[in-house]
Amino acid sequence: MATALADAVLPLVSLERESSGPLPIIQVSNKLREQAALARSPFVVYVLRRGDVARLLHDPRLRGPGLDILRLQGITDGPLYDSTAEVLLFMEGEDHHRLRGLVARTFTPKAIDRLRPMMRASFAERIDEVAAAGRCDAVPDLCERYPIDVICALLGAPADDWPLFSRWAEGILRSLAFDIGDHRPYIEQCLAEINDYIDELVERKRREPGADILSDLIAVEEQGDRLTPSELRAVARVILVAGSDTTRNQLALSLHTFATHPDQWQLLQADPSLAPRAVEETMRYIAATGGLARVALEDVEVAGVVIPAGTMVVLDTVSANHDPSAIDRPDIVDLTRDVPPGYHHLTFGGGVHYCLGASLARAELQEALAICAERMPDLALDGEPTWKPNLGIFGPASLPLRWSVR
Repeated sequence: MATALADAVLPLVSLERESSGPLPIIQVSNKLREQAALARSPFVVYVLRRGDVARLLHDPRLRGPGLDILRLQGITDGPLYDSTAEVLLFMEGEDHHRLRGLVARTFTPKAIDRLRPMMRASFAERIDEVAAAGRCDAVPDLCERYPIDVICALLGAPADDWPLFSRWAEGILRSLAFDIGDHRPYIEQCLAEINDYIDELVERKRREPGADILSDLIAVEEQGDRLTPSELRAVARVILVAGSDTTRNQLALSLHTFATHPDQWQLLQADPSLAPRAVEETMRYIAATGGLARVALEDVEVAGVVIPAGTMVVLDTVSANHDPSAIDRPDIVDLTRDVPPGYHHLTFGGGVHYCLGASLARAELQEALAICAERMPDLALDGEPTWKPNLGIFGPASLPLRWSVR
């Protein structure tokens, strides 16, 4: 017989684990998973085992929590609420199916691949600024601007506007935290500014279409159905926020992983064709998005425990990606590992909400790591990194690196 969540004896999650480095996070996730299939904090239930996480990623009884986070803080209307309701991740049913279908027609690997030369040129410019010094702080020097340069190219926006994009992304991401009240005026200011910017950019692209995804989104049509102006704004906002902050944090995490695993860095240096494997393995080992938040729309039973409707659930992908029932030696970084048939890491999610930007993130990281491997031999830490608190996206606040200058 299933146990009610209120009666289940589950290990407790300390939120302090989220502001430490990758190894403590992995160790704590492993310890929790070894104790039970679920864990909890005062407001959230964590699902820890790969099989359960993979299944629930496809379960329509769970949905994205954006509006719930706002409602919990007393926000039920206004521009912030309306803009969050338009986010593809937080939509369900026919509205989600229609919008995702239109967007996916333009967000293809082929469309992303045409940006690879620009990616290489942008990241090479970042490397050129620091290579001769033999050391840098990778967060500001390599990781911050690069993905925003790519987003500017993706949307057909002027590259000189990247500081605006960076500020808006940081502001809008605060809408997913539990202290929105402290930042709401700034968040709504960022929303107003980015909406005005996107509207102007869309009008320019209508007059003069370019070889960019925003022009493709404006033109996309299926059986007479097209994106509305409001939907164009919403999609462009998601591309900006999700496409910039996750990638810059993931690149920093991947560089940290290699700086602390020099044998694997040597493998990549010796064989740059391993770059795709390097991306997959470092994203499996530690990802910028360590868990995927959902809300239960109805009662859901997991490992004999009934999670009641309305409960906030985190599908803990750090734990799932380190589950030894799915992959051998999960706590080892190994670019040459034999991956079981059908295995893939769960960092990009799954089901109807599988990350639309997965091809973009993979391409950006592959190009950057291949250049780093060529230009930064003997990569190592040049001091202790500092770490951001995890507000849904995790990574270093500073990452001092050094390498041999040859």
